[in-house]
Amino acid sequence: MKEKKKKQPAKRSKSPSGDLGVPAKRSKSPSGDLGATFPIVALGASAGGLEAFTQFFKACPPDTGMAFIVVAHLDPTHISLLPDLLQKQTDMPVCQVTDNKKIQPNTVYVIPPNTDLSILNRVLYLLPPPLARGMNLPIDSLFRSLALDQAQHAAAI
Repeated sequence: MKEKKKKQPAKRSKSPSGDLGVPAKRSKSPSGDLGATFPIVALGASAGGLEAFTQFFKACPPDTGMAFIVVAHLDPTHISLLPDLLQKQTDMPVCQVTDNKKIQPNTVYVIPPNTDLSILNRVLYLLPPPLARGMNLPIDSLFRSLALDQAQHAAAI
């Protein structure tokens, strides 16, 4: 009588953070690029969230393989010092978002004041705030856009 061979589970590779559980086979990103899939993490906070942002990036390794987008409710009439303040906490490059900016891993992107931010096919787009007066929700807007564009490759904090 022949013994049936046990089916071996698919090999899994280590993720950039060292955790097991990431399939070794690369899958296509939502934009169709083979191998361009990496997590995108959006962090949002009110203007008082500077301490949380600085603590997060102080503890975050610079080589996670993830991209980070930081959105804070900022005073629309002032220049933001947030990119400079965050750069002091991490070895990753920190930049203020410019329109039509392709996202790269191991990079921190910060929304400029008086803008909304959207993402499509891993490219960031600056938008004017939806209302001249009234409620502006740039964090909600980005989180929705990121979820639609990146699905399981997105995280929001």
